[in-house]
Order: sequence, then structure tokens, then C-alpha cells
Amino acid sequence: MISLSTGSFRGQLLPPTAAGNRYVSQVSEFESGLSISTHQDDDKANRTEHYYSRNSLKFWNKFYKRHKDKFFKDRHYLKKDWGKYFSDDDNKSAEGKVVLEVGCGAGNTIFPLIDAYPKLYVHACDFSPEAIDLVKSNTSFNDDRINVFLCDIAKDDLSVQIKPSSVDVAILIFVLSAVSPNKMLLVLQNLKRVLKPNGHVLLRDYAAGDFAQVKLQNKNQIISENFYFREDGTCSFYFSEDFLSSLFVTCGFKTVVVNTYCREIENRSKNITMSRRWVRAIFSRL
Repeated sequence: MISLSTGSFRGQLLPPTAAGNRYVSQVSEFESGLSISTHQDDDKANRTEHYYSRNSLKFWNKFYKRHKDKFFKDRHYLKKDWGKYFSDDDNKSAEGKVVLEVGCGAGNTIFPLIDAYPKLYVHACDFSPEAIDLVKSNTSFNDDRINVFLCDIAKDDLSVQIKPSSVDVAILIFVLSAVSPNKMLLVLQNLKRVLKPNGHVLLRDYAAGDFAQVKLQNKNQIISENFYFREDGTCSFYFSEDFLSSLFVTCGFKTVVVNTYCREIENRSKNITMSRRWVRAIFSRL
């Protein structure tokens, strides 16, 4: 990004006539150079984004092949944070809520959920075959309660696998940030097709100003504004509350709540304190 500001060049005063003409000519050349430079920067950013987008499946497959199910901890906190959205205590039917997790990874969300809520039925998708294999190989996997399938949420129609308007709750945990900001609206539109009216989206993701973002910024691992690539090739976007809310409202959702959670984490071995920031939000389909 190039910021245009008044500098010493524009502050030079030249007399009229020939000198003045030279000044106008110099300003035109200066602005032309800025335009070329800006276009070059945009082209570079587009090429960078295209490279990581084109190879994202390869990078995530390598990630799950390397880390298996050991990278993320099981998310038992979901019952405390969002339990009322999964609970079927008020439902006299034998059937419980229907949940969709987009970007299920190795199953660190879905397995704690089916354990905590016996009547819950879960659809789970990921675009990495390695991740899907990890879910299916888990000893807690039960295909009577879990429908797991391959899906690139930015281009594959969810309604091919899931009946339209049938999902009570959709979960996005550190998933939307892995999608190019140019494709985020497509993801939400896709999600909306399978959500029931007044169904909810529960989201937890990286917030702007997070320690990890600062590190990536300092290393110049920038794709575009608030969008970065990591050393393993995976990408991450860092959300502001306003940007996230605007994204969902544009797609026909209502913001129920959105806030930023901050936590100071001390790494004693490296003698550093990390300021971690996450955005937590709930949206409902209109």
C-alpha cells in the first residue's frame, strides 16, 4: 500500500513561465511513477495471493500429515461458551440439534460435542483429504451421528451434501481466516443455504493486533491488508469486529454478539509475553 502525503517535493516553489512548466512536468512524472508503482504492488499482491490460494490444499494436507490430531487441543470449552446452542433439553423429540462444522480438521470440535450432547447430529467438512481421514480413523467416530465429507467451502455447494435449511447451528473455528478475503462472501452465502431461518453461526477466529499478526508483519509475510502467509504455506486473516460484522450483514445475517478476547501469554523459555487476540461472535440467519 502507498500512502500519498504532502512532501518536500510538492512544497518547492518555482517561479512562473519555463520553471513553472518544468514543475508541472515533474509533478506529472512523479504521479505517473506513483501510479506505476501502485499497480506493480497490486500485481505482486495478486500473484502472491494466487500462489497461496492455488496451493492451499497442498499446504493443508502437509499440515495434517505432519501434525495429525496433535496440533489443536480438543475444544471442551464449547459447552461452557455456547452450550445453550447445542442443548436439546427443551426438545421432547428423540432427535437433537443438527450442527455443521466447516473446516473440521482432525475433529477437535466434533468429538467433544457428540460426547457432551448424546442427541446431536453433526455434519463436518474439510477440503483436506488428510483431515477427513483423521476424523474417520478416530476411535470415537460414529457414522450414525457424523456425516463427514470433502468440501471446498468457497466453491463446492453444501446443499449437495446437506438438505437446504436443515442446520440449526454452524461452527466456524479458526476457519474463515484461512480463506482469501475475496472469497469470504462466497463462503457465507454457501453456509446460508443450509442454515434454518434464525439458525446461528458460532465463530471464533484471529483478531487484528494479535501477536502472530505482528510477527508476520515484521517478517513481511503479507499478502494483502490483514492477510498473511505462514512459513508452512497456510494463510491467516486477522479480523476487526467491524469488518466481520459487515461481512455477515452483507450476506443477510444479523449480529447477535461480537467481541474481542485478549489474553497475555508468557513464554518463559523465550522470555517473551505474547498478546493474543481472538474475535468471538454469534450471527443469526434472517
